[in-house]
Amino acid sequence: MGYKFGYYMHGESVLHTLDPRVKIAALTVAGLAVLRADALAAAVITVLVAGAALIARLPATRLLDALKPMKIFFTLIFLLHLFFTEGRPLPLIPLISVEGLWNGLLFTWRFIFLIFSAAILTMTTRPSDLVSGLKWIFRPLKLFSLSSDDLAVMVAMTLRFVPALLQEIDQIKEAQMARGADFKRGSLTEKVKRISLLALPLVRNSILRAEEVAQGMEGRGYCLGESRTCIRELRATAKDFIFIVTLGTVLIFTEIIL
Repeated sequence: MGYKFGYYMHGESVLHTLDPRVKIAALTVAGLAVLRADALAAAVITVLVAGAALIARLPATRLLDALKPMKIFFTLIFLLHLFFTEGRPLPLIPLISVEGLWNGLLFTWRFIFLIFSAAILTMTTRPSDLVSGLKWIFRPLKLFSLSSDDLAVMVAMTLRFVPALLQEIDQIKEAQMARGADFKRGSLTEKVKRISLLALPLVRNSILRAEEVAQGMEGRGYCLGESRTCIRELRATAKDFIFIVTLGTVLIFTEIIL
């Protein structure tokens, strides 16, 4: 089974038709807000993200697929806060503090929120529109002799290659399991050795894939540092401004009542 994070899903919802610059800005602002969110702010932001997913009509299974590659990371974050945060011990479990349990849940939720938000952005925004939006946002970097076009393409390709690499890992693992490899049994050392066997074919296939992409871009006349035009020029509409005002009002109201 391949991972679906980063793949665009065609739709006609309001979220699909929003200006990509507005969605990128909203993700950035929400990401900054979530870093200092407490219980109330976390609840409000969770409702907003759930509402966005419902409006875009994104399947829950596709959103949950975005979390699968990060489940080990989420577990480590939770356990680190759970066992290494000092505070009042929990009844019947003296090794765990109340503060550790709360911090573990809060910090894990923050990272889950960021992954969910990024998944919603990529699933509701065409790759070409995402590149155009990033190019517009990166324009001030020209003052530092950095090409906004090249940076936008790099970010978009990174977002596209992440699910491709995860899918590649899944395929290599299934191929090795078909040849008798067992990734579930044995000691921890044996499991690590077996998992390390995935690295060599993954690196090889990644290099070949990158070379194919580079050749394809060169064949289509792509040159570093040159300014490029877009087939579809971005234009903000009334609904984009309404979205910005609504999101800003909710965040300000949440900030005031905290």
